[in-house]
Amino acid sequence: MPLPSTVMLIVAAGRGLRAGEGLPKQYRHLATEPVLTHTLRACLASAVVDTVQVVIHPDDRALHDDAIGLLDTADRTRLKPVALGGATRAASVRMGLKALGALPDETLVLIHDAARPFLDQALIERACAEARQHGAAIPVLDVTDTVKQVDASGLVTATLDRSALRTVQTPQAFRLGLIRAAHAAAQAHQRDDFTDDGAVIEWHGAALATFPGDSGNIKLTHPEDFVRAESRLGPQALLTRVATGYDVHAFGPGDHVWLGGVRVPHDHGVLAHSDGDVALHALCDALFGIIGDGDIGVHFPPSDPQWRGASSDRFLAFACERVRQRGGIIDHLDVSIVCERPKIGPYRGAMQARIAEVAGVRPDQVGLKATTSERLGFTGRSEGLAALATVTVRLPSPGEAS
Repeated sequence: MPLPSTVMLIVAAGRGLRAGEGLPKQYRHLATEPVLTHTLRACLASAVVDTVQVVIHPDDRALHDDAIGLLDTADRTRLKPVALGGATRAASVRMGLKALGALPDETLVLIHDAARPFLDQALIERACAEARQHGAAIPVLDVTDTVKQVDASGLVTATLDRSALRTVQTPQAFRLGLIRAAHAAAQAHQRDDFTDDGAVIEWHGAALATFPGDSGNIKLTHPEDFVRAESRLGPQALLTRVATGYDVHAFGPGDHVWLGGVRVPHDHGVLAHSDGDVALHALCDALFGIIGDGDIGVHFPPSDPQWRGASSDRFLAFACERVRQRGGIIDHLDVSIVCERPKIGPYRGAMQARIAEVAGVRPDQVGLKATTSERLGFTGRSEGLAALATVTVRLPSPGEAS
């Protein structure tokens, strides 16, 4: 009798807030690729996985498409059309299971976290074998540290017997009919608070087996996890490049200016085709310069009416994505704003945070400074304002670029 087909369901709809600000953690880069790309490549390297179903947040379709675009063409043919997730992990898994369509109940479904990119092929094979035998099985690790139970004030209330405790990983493996029934029952009882699919099976009253996990199958949860993951990937053939950008706009009628993605009240506006954000425009030109990709006018020409009044956030996001498509890792963005007025100090933190958010980096990777020109030149005469930007990016060396 032939073995049932195997589907890997990758849950990639979370926001990953504990990993820090910026892009959701499944789209942050390890070396030169997003975490999701690493995870998918590990899944698709397995001969026992027939197809892969990815579940994403509705806002992340472009990020997902960029991540899978780095896979080989043959691998991409094994991906099912992406499914859109829900507000909780349980809801996202349900939507992923629904997207699988009318597969037989005996189909094996391996549910895996997108933020676990170091997936071992032997672990996948163990998961499949256990699910075929038991119907539901999860990978576990022994608890090696002493475990204390504490109260709300942090005082120890008990020491637990670690011999009976295990930590749980993914992929968790199930027969499709069983996991669908368990999730449907949980939904009917308005239970959406399960943090893993094994817990849904437990609640449903079905038997749940365990099998040895893999200590290397780490989940990227906190910022320091990314540092360890980078070192684990080994030395990369990356070159550091530095580029600069400059922009200037004259003042005109208006009651505000846009700077660093923030609306700043002022007694003038700026004369510009878009929103005239000199800080973001300078950063864009520096990023384009890193990869020899022209300048902001090449990509967003003032002659094109679609960019009239456009938010410069869009330009910066585009420039960052162009760099990442070349395998670039943005290390630092630094911008200096030159003007007599308006005063930048009250808005500095907001600008720094907004640039970091749009660029998908941490706020500490953004430098933002302001200075006057001591009343010299056009900025000194309050005729306009200017910005100078410097960006630092790591790129694959020509021999390593894909």
